[in-house]
Amino acid sequence: MSTHVETRAPAGQRTGRPGRPVRSDRARAEARLGWLLAGPAFVVMLAVTLYPILQALYDSLFQYRLTAPDDQKFVGLGNYQTVLTDQVFWSALLVTLLITVVTVVIELILGFALALVMHRAITSLRGVLRTAILVPYGIITVVSAFAWFYMFDIQSGFVNHWFDWVPGISPDLNWFAQQGTSLFVICASEIWKTTPFISLLLLAGLAQVPTELEEAAEVDGATWWQRFARVIVPNMKAAIMVAVLFRALDAFRIFDNVFIMTNGANGTTVLSLLAYRTSIGRLEIGLGSAISVLLFLCVILICFIAIKLFKVDLASARGEGR
Repeated sequence: MSTHVETRAPAGQRTGRPGRPVRSDRARAEARLGWLLAGPAFVVMLAVTLYPILQALYDSLFQYRLTAPDDQKFVGLGNYQTVLTDQVFWSALLVTLLITVVTVVIELILGFALALVMHRAITSLRGVLRTAILVPYGIITVVSAFAWFYMFDIQSGFVNHWFDWVPGISPDLNWFAQQGTSLFVICASEIWKTTPFISLLLLAGLAQVPTELEEAAEVDGATWWQRFARVIVPNMKAAIMVAVLFRALDAFRIFDNVFIMTNGANGTTVLSLLAYRTSIGRLEIGLGSAISVLLFLCVILICFIAIKLFKVDLASARGEGR
């Protein structure tokens, strides 16, 4: 014999489907306002970006040269097979991954240091300090790339003469004649320019860390490193995820610095430059579109990995911060 007991929710409390959180009227109103504010920009961005993506996906299915626009041949996934079996593509992918990993890791370390300096700085010096740190990020990427190129150029550069006391650096050292030194300059220019962006995002995360937790950990005898690793970092995981994700996506699509400094010489070709050379240089629209689609899929994969790796619920984090 079984009995059925009917339970009712308290007055004023909504019930929803099993497993789904019930939002209050205030949360619904905020979500509606958010869509109203961000909706027009989202529609415009979708209209501007969706068409090129679909066009590139369509062109990648054809053998299509711009010199013979009427001579198109449907090859299906043939262009992707050609690209994925080409050693040049895999070499460019490895170089792109190397630049992305090196720049993101170093910028994250330096960004934390700069964010801590700006966060702990004296109130009267915070404005000046933040402005000085953010100056490199305000420089146009092309201008920054040319500046670093002329710094390390064997004819116009001053680095060889200023640092000739460092072992391995001589006035006759050509930084852009080898893969290792070329990638060093490319990564250094990227790190110099975009580290302020990382530090700005991390500074916003540091501002959200409750000072009470740091003080309590200090009273309990925790060292500076223990407070940083077990109190500060866990409480700013959302800011770290945003910084890493934005910077990884930007670094993976690097083009300007490589194009200006080496133009892909000495094994420095990246995926964006390879797509540019194939589409614009050789006028192979089909193959170039296939490379662009693969680059887009890599970017989506990076987003998926970053979100799964950090496991941050931005909605709940926002609710807890109220």
